[in-house]
Amino acid sequence: MANKEETNPSREHALGVLLIRKGTISKEQLEQALSEKERNGRRIGDIFVAHGWATSRDLAHALAEQYNLEFVEILETPIEPEMTKLLSERFVRRFHALPVKYLGKNSVLVAIADPTDIVALDDVKLALGINLRFCLADSGDLDSAIDQVYSQRPALRVVDEPIELDDEIDRLPDLRAIAEDAAPAVTLVNQILIRAIQDRASDIHFEPQERQMIVRTRVDGVARELASIPKTMQQAIISRLKVMGQLDIAERQLPQDGRCAVRLAGESIDLRIAVIPISHGEKVTIRILQRSSKSVSLSDLGMSEQAFQVFKRAIEQPFGCVIACGPTGAGKTTTLYAALEHLNGEERIITTIEDPVEYEIAGVSQVQTNVRRGLTFARGLRTILRSDPDVLLVGEIRDAETAEIAVQAALTGHLVLTTLHTQTAASTFARLQDMGVAPFMLANAINCVVSQRLVRKLCLSCRRESTPNADERVELGIGRGQDATIYRAKGCKDCNDMGYLGRKAIYEVLPLTDQLRELVGQPTAKIHARAVTEGMVTLRQDGHRLVLLGETSIEEIRRVVGDGH
Repeated sequence: MANKEETNPSREHALGVLLIRKGTISKEQLEQALSEKERNGRRIGDIFVAHGWATSRDLAHALAEQYNLEFVEILETPIEPEMTKLLSERFVRRFHALPVKYLGKNSVLVAIADPTDIVALDDVKLALGINLRFCLADSGDLDSAIDQVYSQRPALRVVDEPIELDDEIDRLPDLRAIAEDAAPAVTLVNQILIRAIQDRASDIHFEPQERQMIVRTRVDGVARELASIPKTMQQAIISRLKVMGQLDIAERQLPQDGRCAVRLAGESIDLRIAVIPISHGEKVTIRILQRSSKSVSLSDLGMSEQAFQVFKRAIEQPFGCVIACGPTGAGKTTTLYAALEHLNGEERIITTIEDPVEYEIAGVSQVQTNVRRGLTFARGLRTILRSDPDVLLVGEIRDAETAEIAVQAALTGHLVLTTLHTQTAASTFARLQDMGVAPFMLANAINCVVSQRLVRKLCLSCRRESTPNADERVELGIGRGQDATIYRAKGCKDCNDMGYLGRKAIYEVLPLTDQLRELVGQPTAKIHARAVTEGMVTLRQDGHRLVLLGETSIEEIRRVVGDGH
């Protein structure tokens, strides 16, 4: 640990004497270790372990005896669930000190591995603010226990007595004062945000119920409960979130949208806050957008070789429109950022208009919309086009005006990259026609449409081999007599027993060939069928590719794109 006090030589000699008495080391080994310590300053216990004369467990038992502390088999000792709320995981790992259980109302047993680090022990006492009793554990076992406790900790719950509902909430005198001054609400919101960000959540949902508020997070596309908040704290929590998003805390009947930025571990994170009235209060949804300076290359996207070449050819055209489509959170913006990184060079002027700017790209002019001040996609787009860009990224086509301007730009010599909310690549044309864009304009403007989804990746630590059954062989296109192994989710501490860890995109890439341009304006099914005939790989087929590679499961593909029946 850092900040250790200077070690007392007599204490180190005493440790060696204890180990000699236990028959662990010899007198000659102690003398050699003391001599070696004089030369290089290493701690004597580390020297014993390095030479293989003693184990870390031997040292732990000797230190426990030397400092008159109880030795505990920490991996066999039950850790009370509420202990994870006393100290943050980061603090516990930094100071190598794990609270184990309450010894009374105002006393806690804490497991440590190094009783010589007085500064660290004082910091632990100060952080907990109550009486402590230390016990000693093997250093490696303590690390494993910390991993186990903090990876499998139960959902955060705030316990409160049930209350009778009345109209007291509507008579609160000063909601802003409550939001800013109510320390429990501020602390709880911070805890939830930190936990969600550390769990890699994309969204947080604060959902008022009749007698409580449920907090759920979405991790790798799947929602799960994080906390249960008592009704007495509901309005303070909502007001705190409104203050963060610079929203009107007195308005409870209309939807509101806001945003703010927070910083965690030196990283800036954007929070998009949406409030909507529901039957038991106001639901607040926070979308977490982590800003990143990390560049994303085309190869990072993980497309199949066929899809990669089609997409690369489409974005390298001097003009036209390339559209990434799919639901919210499908990774569309990441795909377009990868395209920008590929195109970014001194010979091209690249400008973006986004909501929000998710990460900055050197050499690219990036504009963030501001609806409150009148900077919408459509208005910003008109101004940007007057600045003569070669490549233009429009964060999202949300309305007819933006759609028309983007298509016109693609027809007049600009390469336009944008996103749209549609289910399949082929349905993009019907969606834009619904917005009022003429079919002949779409046929001439669009180079390529990419439909995509994010699927969860199997945890490599626990995925289990499986033989596909007859129906699965047919679904995956496995021929008769052909050997095949697929993998299924299991669950372990590395993935919080989910069986999955992280996500990867699957793609459906539709290039506009001459034959397909002639079909624009025809029914979506006809366009889709023609694209498949010309060799387009569907979302489901691309998902099956990842199943056969062992990267995801067939159950996950069915969850995301359906079972195909």
